[in-house]
Amino acid sequence: MIKRTVEISQKPVHIAVRNGQIILKPRADDDANPVSIPAEDIGMLLLDHPATTLSQQALSKLAESGASVVVCGRDHLPAAIMLPVSHNTEVAKRLRLQISPAINLRKRLWKQIVVAKILQQAKNLQPASPAERRLRNLATEVKSGDPSNSEAQAAKVYWKTLWGPFANKLETPFRRDPDGAWPNSFLNYGYMVMRAAVARALVSAGLHPTLGIHHVNQSNAFCLADDFVEPFRPLVDRTVCKLVDAGHRELTQPAKATLLELLTFHMTYGDQSGPLMVSLHAMAASYVACLEGKEKLLTIPVPKMSSVT
Repeated sequence: MIKRTVEISQKPVHIAVRNGQIILKPRADDDANPVSIPAEDIGMLLLDHPATTLSQQALSKLAESGASVVVCGRDHLPAAIMLPVSHNTEVAKRLRLQISPAINLRKRLWKQIVVAKILQQAKNLQPASPAERRLRNLATEVKSGDPSNSEAQAAKVYWKTLWGPFANKLETPFRRDPDGAWPNSFLNYGYMVMRAAVARALVSAGLHPTLGIHHVNQSNAFCLADDFVEPFRPLVDRTVCKLVDAGHRELTQPAKATLLELLTFHMTYGDQSGPLMVSLHAMAASYVACLEGKEKLLTIPVPKMSSVT
């Protein structure tokens, strides 16, 4: 079942529960009718209006239904994520597996993630161009654990080349900076939406998003989510380029809606296909199988070409 992403940004509402339904109630001075959504249909609730309120019962019902709740700050970027913790009965067992995975497994899986990311970055560049060929060559050179940091080498070529066709749209040459202004704000929003969806899939699989494969920052509660989100960052990049090319300069509701649609991109994974949000659960289940010694490689979803052209 495809879960819905519900964004609250245009008007303030009070979120409550009635008969198992999530109710979005307009303010008293708003003549709009309440909106009712089955709790089990919601995969992510994104709160981006400062006057939004919600009941504890609503939060509890969303958690019981396996939904994640993302709270945005004044800059409209996600500031906090609430994830359900009681949706899987094997959390303790899988936590023990996550605590001390074999070093060879961690290195092998990180290599696979880096290769997948670089290949997706290459698809965002002009086919057969020097930069595209360089990234494809780098993808073949990645060793277990990526000791030569091919990921960073690829990023240096990728970011310099990606924004070339849009130079006339930018006031200054693009530099990737998480704290930078437009169009970095677009990238940050898209990455955080993707990160929240990945974290939700991990928790649903009984995994803890803090215990990463490669990312090990002690102050980061989402190290594993940050590992798993890497192959999907190029999807965000491509979408942001399209927004910039279309003249979007502010993180407006239409721009955010376009980035939220990333979660419905049609992906292939193994011999299956489906929306990205659904495919993330297959990736999380594959990681569990790797931890249990049943599989050696991750199932990493890749976009169907028709979804990203």
